[in-house]
Amino acid sequence: MPAGLLILLYLLVALLPLGLAWAQGLAPRTLWDELATGLGMVALAMLLVEFLLLGRFRSVTARVGSDVVMRAHQLLARAAMVFVFLHPFLYISPRSPAPDWDVTRLTVIDYSWASLWPGIVAWLLLGGLVAMAIGRDVSGLKYQNWRLLHGLMAVAVAGFGVLHALRAGRYSADPVLAWVWIGMLGVAVGALAYVYVVAPLLRLRRPFTVSEVRKEADRTWAVTLTPDFEGTLRYRAGQFAWLNIGHPVTSLNENPFSIASAPSAGPDVQFLIKELGDFTSTIGQVEPGTRAWLEAPHGHLTVGGHPNAKGVPLIAGGVGLAPLMGILRELHATGDTRPTVLLFGNRHAGQIAFSEELKELSRTHGTEVVHILSEPPEGWTGETGYVTPELLRRTFGTPQHHDWLYVLCGPPPMLSLVEDALIGLGIPPANILSEQFVYE
Repeated sequence: MPAGLLILLYLLVALLPLGLAWAQGLAPRTLWDELATGLGMVALAMLLVEFLLLGRFRSVTARVGSDVVMRAHQLLARAAMVFVFLHPFLYISPRSPAPDWDVTRLTVIDYSWASLWPGIVAWLLLGGLVAMAIGRDVSGLKYQNWRLLHGLMAVAVAGFGVLHALRAGRYSADPVLAWVWIGMLGVAVGALAYVYVVAPLLRLRRPFTVSEVRKEADRTWAVTLTPDFEGTLRYRAGQFAWLNIGHPVTSLNENPFSIASAPSAGPDVQFLIKELGDFTSTIGQVEPGTRAWLEAPHGHLTVGGHPNAKGVPLIAGGVGLAPLMGILRELHATGDTRPTVLLFGNRHAGQIAFSEELKELSRTHGTEVVHILSEPPEGWTGETGYVTPELLRRTFGTPQHHDWLYVLCGPPPMLSLVEDALIGLGIPPANILSEQFVYE
């Protein structure tokens, strides 16, 4: 499904309740009352659609990328929160029971406790939900606990929001719109149940075993999994997986990691994992033979859909090398003769992963490998500092590089700088693929 069609579909669903309300033909109230109601309905619809923007549905992420979907999830949730915050303060009609003759509640706003309390609960919970999402890194919660709390609060917001609309909504008293709200709530909760219950149970048929855990660089480990089922994991070089090692298949102890192996190299799947906290802090202690589960593939950082690219530059920062290593390995394994250049930035030489293999790829595949160190050792003759616009200009500043496909993975500030610099060199945005390895 094209990205433009996805956006159109989102707008249609988000505005559907508003359209059904307008179609009822009820006499309008004051402008402020109608604006308050409209904001409330659009916000509730947006929040229900949020359950489909979890970054776990490949039909949604395939066209635009998981990182884009997750960023949309964050920004749209915050926009919905603003609408929800304004919603109760814009009403100006009297708050009192409607006269017997006012069956459509034209002259008043329903203030009964039965109608208001679900909205108050949803209003308060939504503020906490967004605050918890924004402050996840400083909350001190383990990631799996944060995910559980985030999911439960989201379901509560959706449920109480729909209950408030059904009890207090003037337009939602219509049976058609009421069933639309109930149906949207069912789809939202069903989407969450599929991601965290149904899909994990389906993975029981495709278990993996940890076959090797090898220290690859400073605080960085190469973890290899072997399938315990007939067949292989179907993925493309550059994609990522949700990885669960040593926990039950339904556990929330899973994290997204880019796949560093090449699909053509065999059934084993390899990851490059850096010790950063929670699960990763003990990755070096995982014993071979440990059971593992994968939900994959995800991500769009692949070169297979760009056969006309004349060359493939790869620009990585730190463990952002993982998907780019998978791409390099696949290009080599399949005999792809297009020129490849790897710009690989790290703080010091001890952080360079797969250093020997990169030398071998340089020799056998012709890949130009450029290491950039911000803290170089004495006697270092390579590039120093960071991946700068000047370095990119020296490396890719000629017209022949305009038709190459640039693949980027690393910290967000680096990606932003590199993308802007490449566009400044005349590289078309369509020839730049990027994916942040920060997933929230």
